Amino acid sequence: MKYFLRRILWLVFAIFIALTINFMLPRLMPGDPATILIQRLEGLEPAAINAVRNAFGLETDKNIIIQYKDYLIDLLHGDLGISISHYPTPVWDVLRKALPWTIGLMGISTVLSFLFGTLIGITLAWKRKSRISDAVLGLFLFIRSFPYFWFGLILVYFLAFNNPIFPLGGASEVGLMPADGWEYIKSVLYHGILPGLTITITSMGYWILTIRNNMINVLAEDYITVAKAKGLSMSRIKNLYAAKNAILPSVSGFAMALGFVIGGSLLTEMVFSYPGVGFMLYQAVQQQDYPLLQAIFLFIILGVLFSNFIADIVIMILDPRVRDGAKK
Repeated sequence: MKYFLRRILWLVFAIFIALTINFMLPRLMPGDPATILIQRLEGLEPAAINAVRNAFGLETDKNIIIQYKDYLIDLLHGDLGISISHYPTPVWDVLRKALPWTIGLMGISTVLSFLFGTLIGITLAWKRKSRISDAVLGLFLFIRSFPYFWFGLILVYFLAFNNPIFPLGGASEVGLMPADGWEYIKSVLYHGILPGLTITITSMGYWILTIRNNMINVLAEDYITVAKAKGLSMSRIKNLYAAKNAILPSVSGFAMALGFVIGGSLLTEMVFSYPGVGFMLYQAVQQQDYPLLQAIFLFIILGVLFSNFIADIVIMILDPRVRDGAKK
């Protein structure tokens, strides 16, 4: 319980620091959101300019502490501000259109790459003296050395441009809507195959190498030797003794990967013209949409923090050594 409470306190402190940095971000950048919008909307009267500044929480008659308090209150009410590039649409209305695409694509791809990478890594460590093991490991390390967006371009060229098996880009067929039911779902899945393969295959090399190395270290432990001496089956030793302990160090890495899911895969989404958060982040930078950038950074930070918190709790449950250390 002490360990759990310490992690809770650390999470609250980290969130407070993250919110403070996120609040200061647009105020440290050259100019501010209101000034950028005012420059675009030429001919505004003084009253209209003040209204714009108030909409972005940059009132000249309020000091920084009051602005910070108002910022926290707005966040608690789900108010992320007004988007410059989509003015006067609220940032949340803009962001929620992209979040499902990114979470669906990146979330599924990240989970699949971890699962397949873990299974392959465990098998390669168990069969590490075979030529097939060395060949498979070398293949995935070679693929991992590619820039992932370049691997995506290769898939586009061979499987979409040269041989039109999959679409060149987009998230669904033009004209289809969610109301179209199964046809729309099939189109979304069909359009997500190539970007999903790009992320999954290029990410698997990391998990394969990590799990393989962890597994080899665990197989050299004394308790594995004792388990073999007791006559336990090889499958039980591999799965319950070696693999279970080899996976533990990767839980935190997997949590980090899940946390960054919200940020999307910028270059992959650009290659496939996928309407996710990564592509939106690129557009926000181009258009100097500070409120939208601020909201995306906030979601990424909170995603990483909560993912790591959950990973700490999972490790505490799975690893008795953590619980024993927490009690001391």
